[in-house]
Amino acid sequence: MYDIFNPRAHSLVRANVLVFASLSLAILLAHPTHLRPTLWQLLPALGVIAGTIDTARCMQRRWSFYHGGVLLCLYMDLLALTLIFFLLFFPFFI
Repeated sequence: MYDIFNPRAHSLVRANVLVFASLSLAILLAHPTHLRPTLWQLLPALGVIAGTIDTARCMQRRWSFYHGGVLLCLYMDLLALTLIFFLLFFPFFI
């Protein structure tokens, strides 16, 4: 029906929604005011990794502005992954 629901089709929208939803879930699970260590943060990390792989599938062989936009989305995914790993590991070290 729609390509966004087909996992075999390349969809940048699906990848970005997956990353933003995983990042939102990670922030909710982190409880920034209570900072307790929890391994439930691994679930959003896996979601961001899946979204990053889905974003990387959208790369094109020749450079274009779309290719540059996908690169910016990949950098955004790496930033989200770094934040989630920070929220995962920081409470263990305080």
